[in-house]
Amino acid sequence: MRPTLRQLQYIVAVADSGRFSDAAQKLHVSQPSLSAQVAEAEAHLGAPVFERSRAGVLVTPAGDEVVRRARYILRQVEDMKAAVQHGRDGLYGRIKLGVLPTIGPYLLPRCTHDLHERFPDLRLGIRDESTVNLAKHLADGQLDTVISTREDHPGCSYESLFTERLWVAVPPEDVLSERAGPVTHQELEGRPFLTLGLGHRLTLLVQGLAQRAEAYVSTDYEGTSLDAVRHMAALGAGVAILPDLYVRCEAMRDANLHFRPIDDDGANREIALVWRENSPLEESFRALASVLRSAADAILSIPSKRLGEVDPLVAQSS
Repeated sequence: MRPTLRQLQYIVAVADSGRFSDAAQKLHVSQPSLSAQVAEAEAHLGAPVFERSRAGVLVTPAGDEVVRRARYILRQVEDMKAAVQHGRDGLYGRIKLGVLPTIGPYLLPRCTHDLHERFPDLRLGIRDESTVNLAKHLADGQLDTVISTREDHPGCSYESLFTERLWVAVPPEDVLSERAGPVTHQELEGRPFLTLGLGHRLTLLVQGLAQRAEAYVSTDYEGTSLDAVRHMAALGAGVAILPDLYVRCEAMRDANLHFRPIDDDGANREIALVWRENSPLEESFRALASVLRSAADAILSIPSKRLGEVDPLVAQSS
């Protein structure tokens, strides 16, 4: 006898939750049934996968290898199902899409109509995650594809969506609001930057910018969202560093802030649709990327007078 797919699913669920009771609740099965199935799998394997205690469970050294291989087997089964279900007819059914919280709320609502028209039978299950968690959950099969920063997913396939620059945002009384146009390193020297907490590629970009401009990232405040970072800047807590998509969709409506792009070659990030290498849905993901790219282009090409930009067609006629 060998462990069944269901038993492998139970083992992974227990490893993820750290408790038999939580895993059983997540899988909608009784705890005694789940415990019996895991015990049976351990008997077949000839080694304990978990160390049990009143405080929960710990994965044993042998169990680490079992869990790793179980994840791989379950992921391969899901990929096989996807290949059969989707075939060459495009995307349909449920696709688990992960997305950066600094991208999803501003991009996805603006391509809903096009996605429905092109893929009427597609159902997206969307999860906002930090960069670190997107990489983890894509690798273990909890997500099928992710909208993320390309460099954070080595070994994966991808389709570039857009590159967005970073902006500073300050209240009207700040000296940086006295000018328009790109802000220089000299102007940013010694200033505190506001950004998100650890685990986000955006935070690493802001840290790099701070180092080049001889500024610093504020340790007094770490935002849980871009909205929170923007509001703290409006209160004078520091200079908010915000990505282009967010600025055009949300921030530029804020009359309490002045926005300027940053004169720094590293103050940008490339966003891509990323999936596991050799995924059977690669062609379908490329079609999905086309819709996402068109929506992003539409957002990033709209000029805003509040951002000191003019419509290129107007500029040519004047």
